[in-house]
Amino acid sequence: MPDKPMQFPNFGKVKRQQRWLMGLVAVGLLGTATTVYLRVQSKAPKANLTNQTAVVQSKDITVQIKANGTVQPLRKINLSPKEQGKIEKLYVDEGAKVKQGQLIARMDSQRFGQQVNQYKAALAKAEADLAEKRAGSRPEEIGETQAKVATAQANVTQAQARLNRAKEELQRNQFLAQQGAISLNTLGDFSSKEREAKANLEAQLAQLREQKQTLEKLRNGTRKEQIAASKADVGQAQAQLRSYQTQLEDTLVRAPFAGTITRKFAQEGDFVTPTTSASSSDGATSASIAELSSGLEVEAKIPEASIARIYTGQQVEIRSDAYPNQTFQGSVRLVAPRATQDNSGNSSSGGVTSFRVKVALKTGEELLKSGMNVNLNFISDKISDALVVPLAAIVTQKDGQTGVWMLDENNKAQLRTVTTGSVSGNQIQILKGLTKGERILLSPPPDQAIPGVDTME
Repeated sequence: MPDKPMQFPNFGKVKRQQRWLMGLVAVGLLGTATTVYLRVQSKAPKANLTNQTAVVQSKDITVQIKANGTVQPLRKINLSPKEQGKIEKLYVDEGAKVKQGQLIARMDSQRFGQQVNQYKAALAKAEADLAEKRAGSRPEEIGETQAKVATAQANVTQAQARLNRAKEELQRNQFLAQQGAISLNTLGDFSSKEREAKANLEAQLAQLREQKQTLEKLRNGTRKEQIAASKADVGQAQAQLRSYQTQLEDTLVRAPFAGTITRKFAQEGDFVTPTTSASSSDGATSASIAELSSGLEVEAKIPEASIARIYTGQQVEIRSDAYPNQTFQGSVRLVAPRATQDNSGNSSSGGVTSFRVKVALKTGEELLKSGMNVNLNFISDKISDALVVPLAAIVTQKDGQTGVWMLDENNKAQLRTVTTGSVSGNQIQILKGLTKGERILLSPPPDQAIPGVDTME
């Protein structure tokens, strides 16, 4: 019997069957895993929100009003000359500590210096003239004038004698002329001599009177009117000298109070004009030479709703990002009597009304710098048995309502509307909506979308 040929299996068909079986196994395993996962998920416990709650408490709190402020100089002034001119010498630099009256700069003063010297000389001359008149005549001057009077008296006597002789000769020749002994021309000569002698006597008498008057003045001293006139000359010279001395002094720029040079606007050789407004830009030309500051304080803007709780002497805690681990102390120095309007926001709302409050520093003046931004905490009144919750638990809805999240009997979160009051640290007073002992959620539940954070609303 002939042998049958050997038959081999169809390997292509076998391979297709193997792939199909492997696919079924994989699908089965995936289905099993999915079933296990769904079962595990269905049995996973929901988040226990009770561990994220806080109890509404009743306690004594101190009201705190928080605000932002800016450190600024207690006193600040731009130092400028009273007269325009060129800076001849500058004696300070930025950061320099100066005393009251210390010389900061000297302007060009050559013109005023010359005028001061000129009127110093004029004053000296006027004072010397006044002193001479007040002292009166010296004995030497009186003696000299007495001698002149004696000389004038002798001249008068001599002139009188000459006139007497001329008169006698004229009378004698008049008799001779009547007898025809002399001519009329000769008689005229004697008449001329008599007139000349008479005129000479009158001149000598006038000289004698003048010398006697001079002697009398010397003996009586200077008249009050002359002394008064000399006093007036001295006063005028003094006034003119003081005027130019003041202008010369104005070329010296001095510190009006003790402080620190916080900015320097000009250099030696710069021309400055006090009538030009100083610029706040560091690179701009300024009429001022330097900025002088003294002391530090903090200025804050307090909203109208909180200003009633701000008062002079109130204690203030001050914190700065530059010193995160330090708290500085201050007190309210001044509350502005007039409100200011901030219209930088929505113009339809009419702006925000606030009041400027000045805070004096008790500590930290050596560390804080002018221009620093700080956080202020105004310590206000104490409230007894205040109902409080953590500040972080308060939720503000889109419609402006304020509330807290709470758990109902089914452990589901619900929002309850509350009315809040004062803030004390990280706690806030509840005026309405909660009772003591109730529990609230510290944060919204995970499935609650927060407008503006979890949504684009």
